Amino acid sequence: MSMCDSCVNFEYDENDEEYYCSASMDEDDYVRFITSPEKICPFYRLEDEYAVVRHQM
Repeated sequence: MSMCDSCVNFEYDENDEEYYCSASMDEDDYVRFITSPEKICPFYRLEDEYAVVRHQM
């Protein structure tokens, strides 16, 4: 399981029947991500279904 699998920006496109990253990333951000040794995405956000519920408590 990759880090992208649990990201909010990782969306399924029904027309292409594939997943893709919907983060608004420019060329500089993409190059920085690809060349970094840590391979940590700056746009990663955990898909947390219960965040709203915890906030309301």
